[in-house]
Amino acid sequence: MMKVLLIGAHGTIGQAILSELSPRHDIITAGRNSGEVRVDLKDFASVQAMYAQVGAVDAVIAAAGNLHFGALADMTPELMGIGIADKLMGQVNLVLAGQHVLNDGGSFTLTSGVLSHDPIVYGSSGSMINAGIDGFVIGAAIELARGLRINAISPTVLTESLSGYGPYFRGFASVDAAKVALAFSKSVEGKQTGQIYHVQ
Repeated sequence: MMKVLLIGAHGTIGQAILSELSPRHDIITAGRNSGEVRVDLKDFASVQAMYAQVGAVDAVIAAAGNLHFGALADMTPELMGIGIADKLMGQVNLVLAGQHVLNDGGSFTLTSGVLSHDPIVYGSSGSMINAGIDGFVIGAAIELARGLRINAISPTVLTESLSGYGPYFRGFASVDAAKVALAFSKSVEGKQTGQIYHVQ
């Protein structure tokens, strides 16, 4: 049994991850507005305080992060900055702080998304942020010490989210959150590192 820190457990993917892993592992949930521990991923000091509160863990899962969807013609640096500060740097902060406190052989599993390589209209920010996360995982994997591992899960649009996002993803096959959760299991319970698991 591993001690797993799950950030974003109350989201659609987070709930599926919790259902998948909780029968086998000790899950600690964290989030900005929910969970056993409160954390603001945009605030590095808040991330450090979270790790201090929960103590050493074997795995960290990030299933949280916001970004702005909108037309490129209307995009501003401030709107682009939402995703940079939250989804991108928020997850990077988890690794920068966590690399010093995870147990030997521990793992980070981040969340990117299909837009990194398969863009949609209004999704330029998402493409940029998701590609950045994937690039960070590939680069960080060759530097992490003490046998620490890092991977990213890159799902397509969720079946559970089609009511809201379906019109933007015409022609995309959706995937159930439960299937996405299996990729998180593969990352946490396997031994691979530096991988981007595409779930379609």
